[in-house]
Amino acid sequence: MADNDTIYLLKECDSGSKMAVSTIDEVIEKISDSEMKQLLTESREHHEKLGNEIHSQLIEHHTEEKDPGVMAKSMSWMKTNMKLGMDNSDATIADLVTDGCNMGIKTLHKYLNQYQAADETSKGLCKELISIEEELCTDLRKYL
Repeated sequence: MADNDTIYLLKECDSGSKMAVSTIDEVIEKISDSEMKQLLTESREHHEKLGNEIHSQLIEHHTEEKDPGVMAKSMSWMKTNMKLGMDNSDATIADLVTDGCNMGIKTLHKYLNQYQAADETSKGLCKELISIEEELCTDLRKYL
């Protein structure tokens, strides 16, 4: 059971880190403020680096990575493009990314609670991903 919880938690973290990178990639070129663009670039790098660590753990557990669900990616893309179509400002981008961070934080906490038998390494990676999301959310507040 513990090994299953570890695998499930790692897969959800893998999916979450990929979703974050995808979202940042979608909006980064639309940002006009250079500091905000740098902030998102650094956050993307943190998400990608952590995603690589998560992927290594999945390989150690002889299991496949997990991509974000098609429905989740589609809904995110639609919301992003609809909102930016109405207001293509840095504040709108900050709002969209903050919403994504909050959703990620909530979801990761849910999985951390659900997969309590997961090993400490995977729990640590999950907590680190939560921390990255919380930091980005906090840093984006000045752009809202």
